[in-house]
Amino acid sequence: MSVAYDATTIFEEAPLAADDAISTAVRKLADERVDHRFKALPPDAEGLTVGALAAERRSLFTGGFTTPVLALSAESIEHNLALLETYTRSHGLTFAPHGKTSMAPQLFARQLEHGAWGITAAVPHQVRVYRAYGIRRIFLANELVDPAALHWLARELDADPDFHFLCYVDSVDGVALMDVALRAAGASRPVDVVVELGAGEGARTGARTEADCAAVADAVAATGTLRLVGVAGYEGEVPDATADRVRTWLRRLVALAADFDAAGRFDALPPEETIVISAGGSAWFDAVAEVFPEIPDLSHPVLKLLRSGAYISHDDGHYRHLTPFNRVPEEGALQPSFRLWAQVVSRPSSEQAFVNAGKRDAAYDLDLPVAQVVRSGRDGTERPATGITVTGLSDQHGWLSTTAEAELEVGDWVGMGLSHPCTSFDKWQLIPLVRADGTVTDYIRTFF
Repeated sequence: MSVAYDATTIFEEAPLAADDAISTAVRKLADERVDHRFKALPPDAEGLTVGALAAERRSLFTGGFTTPVLALSAESIEHNLALLETYTRSHGLTFAPHGKTSMAPQLFARQLEHGAWGITAAVPHQVRVYRAYGIRRIFLANELVDPAALHWLARELDADPDFHFLCYVDSVDGVALMDVALRAAGASRPVDVVVELGAGEGARTGARTEADCAAVADAVAATGTLRLVGVAGYEGEVPDATADRVRTWLRRLVALAADFDAAGRFDALPPEETIVISAGGSAWFDAVAEVFPEIPDLSHPVLKLLRSGAYISHDDGHYRHLTPFNRVPEEGALQPSFRLWAQVVSRPSSEQAFVNAGKRDAAYDLDLPVAQVVRSGRDGTERPATGITVTGLSDQHGWLSTTAEAELEVGDWVGMGLSHPCTSFDKWQLIPLVRADGTVTDYIRTFF
């Protein structure tokens, strides 16, 4: 296949601002009409545009919202955006946060404004959403062997010379499938790929040994449709992960890049382009920040690309316990941004109550919600959720266990913290962005 295009700026390290195309596409979200598709929004807002409803600055508690309703803290989102921007810059890392966490173009735009280089995806559908909202740099942290998706990708790359895309490869067979699909699509630009090093036996995807990685790289070099630009992986899948085990795997990744470079595997890259070395979920990015400075001088500049995504909303469960900031508290602390408000609809006994939020509303794949605050259904006063524990979720009910200390009546609202941002965002298509005083300032649109 003949390839003729200017690749000299594909991996420059400068972050992209939320440019006019992205800003325009995001602004159009405000033109969508509020209706029955969106859970919890005020019934009397039917027919308003999202922008008009946001301009009313309604209260989450007295503005006609129905329960259950998921809220995002405006202050916490801004805090978390600023903290990771500062962290990555101070550690010399480039940042492509994983967008699968939220699938929210408004949040993508904010991440770019806070210095993100691009946005990471997990599956082709997410890449299409990103492109629909003007994202120009996309890292697909997964293998891509679907012919239909590759045909679409080839058209997208050919149509837009400013679109920069790269993805994992981890097998000779996968490389062959990509090559066949891209040739059939008549692609004129090669797809940039990084060899994924697996995190160990029993981990997720990725070539298991350095010899396997080399074989994959050789297969890439034999095609005209793919171009090797680096190595990558996900340290969060290291079996029985500890800081030492994660650092050991990260050093293997760094050594793999150095070995590839010494073997001339990046010689085809123009001198001004970078070699990509990428890792970094939301649980061990401090280990990435510790090890990546050890990368030796290579034949090209190195793009040290971190991909953490859950930070933007953080949580009150899984990541709250695993966040690297717990290990390096002097660098700051992320703030949980979600609160799910549900109403007590039944109080069968002094030891039990039920709220009207269940599996369809609350993340439950890792940890159950945590009752944090009770808002009186009578006068709106708030008190700690003392003596209240979420013990289970049905489809549309939350099971609460209550002790003698619990002050809880039918009609009260219970505010709950959630675990695992990915499965919180995917249950709500339009999420109120709420200030600490309850004022709703915007609505975050998601596309799961």
